Amino acid sequence: MSLTRHPLPHLETLVSCIGLGTVKWGRNQQVKYPAFELPTDATLHALLDLAEAAGLNLLDTAPAYGIAEERVGQILQQRGGSAFVVMTKTGETFIDGESSYDFTAQATRSSVMRSLKRLNRDHLDLVMVHCSADDVSVLRDTPVLETLERLRHEGLLRSIGVSTMTVEGGLLATDLVDAVMVPFNIGYQAHLPVIEKAQLVGKGVLLKRALYSGPAQGSALTPQEMLGPLLATAGVTSIIVGTINPEHLRDNLEAGM
Repeated sequence: MSLTRHPLPHLETLVSCIGLGTVKWGRNQQVKYPAFELPTDATLHALLDLAEAAGLNLLDTAPAYGIAEERVGQILQQRGGSAFVVMTKTGETFIDGESSYDFTAQATRSSVMRSLKRLNRDHLDLVMVHCSADDVSVLRDTPVLETLERLRHEGLLRSIGVSTMTVEGGLLATDLVDAVMVPFNIGYQAHLPVIEKAQLVGKGVLLKRALYSGPAQGSALTPQEMLGPLLATAGVTSIIVGTINPEHLRDNLEAGM
Protein backbone atom coordinates (compact mmCIF):
# COMPACT_ATOMS: atom_id res chain seq x y z
CA MET A 1 0.00 0.00 0.00
CA SER A 2 1.28 3.49 -0.83
CA LEU A 3 0.12 7.03 -0.25
CA THR A 4 -2.66 8.41 -2.42
CA ARG A 5 -1.54 11.04 -4.93
CA HIS A 6 -3.42 14.09 -6.15
CA PRO A 7 -2.96 16.58 -8.99
CA LEU A 8 -1.63 20.12 -8.62
CA PRO A 9 -2.23 22.65 -11.41
CA HIS A 10 0.59 22.89 -13.98
CA LEU A 11 2.47 19.87 -12.59
CA GLU A 12 2.64 16.70 -14.65
CA THR A 13 3.43 14.59 -11.59
CA LEU A 14 0.77 13.79 -9.00
CA VAL A 15 1.80 14.64 -5.44
CA SER A 16 1.45 12.41 -2.40
CA CYS A 17 -1.19 13.16 0.24
CA ILE A 18 1.63 13.46 2.79
CA GLY A 19 4.60 15.74 2.09
CA LEU A 20 7.85 16.02 4.04
CA GLY A 21 8.80 19.42 5.46
CA THR A 22 12.50 20.25 5.72
CA VAL A 23 12.72 23.18 8.12
CA LYS A 24 14.63 21.03 10.62
CA TRP A 25 17.07 19.97 7.89
CA GLY A 26 18.62 23.41 7.92
CA ARG A 27 17.48 25.56 10.82
CA ASN A 28 17.51 25.11 14.59
CA GLN A 29 17.38 28.78 15.62
CA GLN A 30 14.23 30.77 16.36
CA VAL A 31 11.99 27.75 15.88
CA LYS A 32 9.10 26.55 18.02
CA TYR A 33 10.72 23.24 18.93
CA PRO A 34 12.91 22.04 21.80
CA ALA A 35 16.63 22.43 21.11
CA PHE A 36 17.99 19.93 18.57
CA GLU A 37 21.02 19.28 16.40
CA LEU A 38 20.71 19.44 12.64
CA PRO A 39 20.43 15.92 11.21
CA THR A 40 23.30 14.11 9.54
CA ASP A 41 23.24 13.20 5.85
CA ALA A 42 22.74 9.59 6.90
CA THR A 43 19.54 10.54 8.74
CA LEU A 44 18.26 12.47 5.73
CA HIS A 45 18.89 9.49 3.47
CA ALA A 46 17.03 7.27 5.94
CA LEU A 47 14.06 9.67 5.86
CA LEU A 48 14.00 9.69 2.08
CA ASP A 49 14.30 5.90 1.95
CA LEU A 50 11.16 5.66 4.08
CA ALA A 51 9.43 8.33 2.02
CA GLU A 52 10.14 6.65 -1.31
CA ALA A 53 9.08 3.23 -0.02
CA ALA A 54 5.71 4.68 1.02
CA GLY A 55 5.18 6.68 -2.16
CA LEU A 56 5.81 10.09 -0.59
CA ASN A 57 7.14 12.30 -3.36
CA LEU A 58 6.63 15.88 -2.14
CA LEU A 59 9.34 17.84 -0.31
CA ASP A 60 8.70 21.29 1.16
CA THR A 61 11.63 23.66 1.63
CA ALA A 62 12.33 27.40 1.68
CA PRO A 63 15.07 30.02 1.90
CA ALA A 64 13.70 30.78 5.38
CA TYR A 65 14.71 27.26 6.50
CA GLY A 66 18.39 28.09 6.96
CA ILE A 67 20.53 25.76 4.86
CA ALA A 68 17.65 23.39 4.07
CA GLU A 69 17.50 24.22 0.36
CA GLU A 70 21.20 23.45 -0.09
CA ARG A 71 20.85 20.20 1.79
CA VAL A 72 17.81 19.12 -0.22
CA GLY A 73 19.74 19.76 -3.42
CA GLN A 74 22.84 17.94 -2.21
CA ILE A 75 20.99 14.91 -0.84
CA LEU A 76 18.87 14.47 -3.96
CA GLN A 77 21.98 14.77 -6.12
CA GLN A 78 23.69 12.11 -4.00
CA ARG A 79 20.69 9.86 -4.67
CA GLY A 80 21.29 10.11 -8.40
CA GLY A 81 18.49 12.41 -9.41
CA SER A 82 15.10 13.24 -8.06
CA ALA A 83 11.97 11.19 -7.76
CA PHE A 84 10.55 14.06 -5.72
CA VAL A 85 8.45 17.10 -6.46
CA VAL A 86 10.20 19.94 -4.62
CA MET A 87 8.25 22.92 -3.38
CA THR A 88 10.19 25.98 -2.31
CA LYS A 89 9.26 29.56 -1.46
CA THR A 90 10.13 33.21 -1.96
CA GLY A 91 9.69 36.34 0.10
CA GLU A 92 11.21 35.35 3.45
CA THR A 93 14.87 34.73 4.26
CA PHE A 94 16.57 33.75 7.50
CA ILE A 95 20.07 35.15 8.01
CA ASP A 96 22.11 35.50 11.23
CA GLY A 97 19.22 34.33 13.37
CA GLU A 98 16.64 36.76 11.97
CA SER A 99 13.86 36.53 9.41
CA SER A 100 13.27 39.32 6.91
CA TYR A 101 10.75 39.79 4.09
CA ASP A 102 11.18 41.24 0.62
CA PHE A 103 8.53 40.88 -2.08
CA THR A 104 10.04 43.22 -4.67
CA ALA A 105 10.52 42.08 -8.25
CA GLN A 106 14.31 42.05 -7.91
CA ALA A 107 14.25 40.07 -4.68
CA THR A 108 11.75 37.58 -6.09
CA ARG A 109 13.81 36.93 -9.22
CA SER A 110 17.00 36.64 -7.17
CA SER A 111 15.31 34.22 -4.80
CA VAL A 112 14.16 31.94 -7.63
CA MET A 113 17.58 31.99 -9.28
CA ARG A 114 19.24 31.17 -5.95
CA SER A 115 16.82 28.30 -5.34
CA LEU A 116 17.53 26.86 -8.78
CA LYS A 117 21.22 26.83 -7.97
CA ARG A 118 20.80 25.41 -4.47
CA LEU A 119 18.44 22.67 -5.61
CA ASN A 120 20.54 21.81 -8.70
CA ARG A 121 17.57 22.17 -11.05
CA ASP A 122 16.83 23.83 -14.37
CA HIS A 123 13.30 24.66 -13.23
CA LEU A 124 11.34 24.68 -9.97
CA ASP A 125 8.22 22.55 -9.57
CA LEU A 126 6.27 24.82 -7.24
CA VAL A 127 7.20 28.22 -5.79
CA MET A 128 5.09 29.59 -2.96
CA VAL A 129 5.02 33.16 -1.71
CA HIS A 130 6.13 32.91 1.92
CA CYS A 131 3.76 35.58 3.21
CA SER A 132 4.24 37.76 6.24
CA ALA A 133 1.31 38.49 8.57
CA ASP A 134 -0.08 41.13 6.18
CA ASP A 135 -0.64 38.58 3.43
CA VAL A 136 -3.47 40.50 1.76
CA SER A 137 -1.20 43.51 1.30
CA VAL A 138 1.58 41.28 -0.03
CA LEU A 139 -0.73 39.85 -2.69
CA ARG A 140 -2.40 43.14 -3.64
CA ASP A 141 0.36 45.71 -3.28
CA THR A 142 3.63 44.01 -4.25
CA PRO A 143 4.89 42.68 -7.62
CA VAL A 144 5.72 39.21 -6.27
CA LEU A 145 2.99 37.31 -8.17
CA GLU A 146 3.53 39.25 -11.38
CA THR A 147 7.25 38.46 -11.15
CA LEU A 148 6.60 34.76 -10.58
CA GLU A 149 4.33 34.71 -13.63
CA ARG A 150 7.14 36.21 -15.70
CA LEU A 151 9.54 33.58 -14.41
CA ARG A 152 7.02 30.88 -15.29
CA HIS A 153 6.77 32.31 -18.80
CA GLU A 154 10.58 32.03 -19.00
CA GLY A 155 10.32 28.33 -18.12
CA LEU A 156 12.00 28.66 -14.70
CA LEU A 157 9.06 27.39 -12.66
CA ARG A 158 5.90 25.37 -13.21
CA SER A 159 3.34 26.12 -10.51
CA ILE A 160 2.76 29.16 -8.29
CA GLY A 161 1.28 29.18 -4.80
CA VAL A 162 0.91 31.22 -1.63
CA SER A 163 1.54 30.21 1.96
CA THR A 164 -1.00 32.39 3.73
CA MET A 165 -1.51 33.60 7.27
CA THR A 166 -5.09 34.88 7.31
CA VAL A 167 -8.40 33.55 6.04
CA GLU A 168 -8.86 36.70 3.96
CA GLY A 169 -5.43 36.19 2.42
CA GLY A 170 -6.20 32.56 1.64
CA LEU A 171 -9.51 33.40 -0.03
CA LEU A 172 -7.79 36.04 -2.15
CA ALA A 173 -4.95 33.68 -3.07
CA THR A 174 -7.34 31.05 -4.46
CA ASP A 175 -8.30 33.57 -7.16
CA LEU A 176 -4.71 34.37 -8.08
CA VAL A 177 -2.52 31.24 -7.92
CA ASP A 178 -2.47 27.48 -8.45
CA ALA A 179 -2.23 26.38 -4.81
CA VAL A 180 -2.59 27.70 -1.29
CA MET A 181 -0.97 26.56 1.93
CA VAL A 182 -3.01 27.14 5.08
CA PRO A 183 -2.74 26.31 8.78
CA PHE A 184 -5.28 23.60 9.56
CA ASN A 185 -5.53 20.87 12.19
CA ILE A 186 -8.11 19.15 14.33
CA GLY A 187 -7.98 21.97 16.87
CA TYR A 188 -7.94 24.90 14.43
CA GLN A 189 -10.14 24.95 11.34
CA ALA A 190 -10.76 28.64 10.70
CA HIS A 191 -9.33 28.25 7.17
CA LEU A 192 -11.95 25.69 6.09
CA PRO A 193 -13.63 28.31 3.83
CA VAL A 194 -10.32 28.63 1.95
CA ILE A 195 -10.16 24.87 1.41
CA GLU A 196 -13.76 24.80 0.24
CA LYS A 197 -13.26 27.67 -2.19
CA ALA A 198 -10.03 26.18 -3.54
CA GLN A 199 -11.79 22.90 -4.23
CA LEU A 200 -14.62 24.73 -5.99
CA VAL A 201 -12.24 26.54 -8.36
CA GLY A 202 -9.85 23.63 -8.87
CA LYS A 203 -6.84 24.85 -6.91
CA GLY A 204 -4.45 22.80 -4.78
CA VAL A 205 -4.50 22.92 -0.98
CA LEU A 206 -1.50 22.15 1.20
CA LEU A 207 -1.85 22.02 4.98
CA LYS A 208 0.73 23.31 7.46
CA ARG A 209 0.78 22.92 11.28
CA ALA A 210 -1.35 19.81 10.88
CA LEU A 211 0.18 17.94 13.83
CA TYR A 212 -0.52 20.70 16.33
CA SER A 213 -3.59 19.58 18.23
CA GLY A 214 -3.67 22.41 20.76
CA PRO A 215 -2.99 22.42 24.50
CA ALA A 216 -6.39 20.91 25.28
CA GLN A 217 -5.56 17.71 23.45
CA GLY A 218 -1.85 17.73 24.21
CA SER A 219 0.25 14.82 22.98
CA ALA A 220 -2.24 12.08 23.81
CA LEU A 221 -3.48 11.80 20.24
CA THR A 222 -1.86 9.48 17.72
CA PRO A 223 -0.78 10.65 14.24
CA GLN A 224 -3.72 8.67 12.85
CA GLU A 225 -6.14 10.56 15.07
CA MET A 226 -4.64 13.91 14.05
CA LEU A 227 -4.06 13.29 10.36
CA GLY A 228 -6.95 10.98 9.49
CA PRO A 229 -9.71 13.63 9.71
CA LEU A 230 -7.59 16.10 7.74
CA LEU A 231 -6.96 13.63 4.93
CA ALA A 232 -10.70 13.02 4.79
CA THR A 233 -11.40 16.74 4.34
CA ALA A 234 -12.62 17.36 0.80
CA GLY A 235 -10.27 19.58 -1.18
CA VAL A 236 -7.05 18.80 0.69
CA THR A 237 -4.22 17.91 -1.69
CA SER A 238 -1.39 17.19 0.73
CA ILE A 239 -0.46 17.56 4.39
CA ILE A 240 3.09 18.76 5.06
CA VAL A 241 4.65 17.09 8.09
CA GLY A 242 8.11 18.08 9.23
CA THR A 243 10.33 15.67 11.12
CA ILE A 244 13.92 14.50 11.30
CA ASN A 245 13.02 11.37 13.24
CA PRO A 246 12.57 8.31 11.01
CA GLU A 247 10.25 6.66 13.53
CA HIS A 248 8.02 9.73 13.61
CA LEU A 249 7.97 9.82 9.82
CA ARG A 250 7.03 6.14 9.71
CA ASP A 251 4.11 6.81 12.06
CA ASN A 252 2.95 9.74 9.92
CA LEU A 253 3.20 7.69 6.75
CA GLU A 254 1.18 4.87 8.27
CA ALA A 255 -1.49 7.41 9.26
CA GLY A 256 -1.54 8.64 5.68
CA MET A 257 -2.19 5.16 4.38
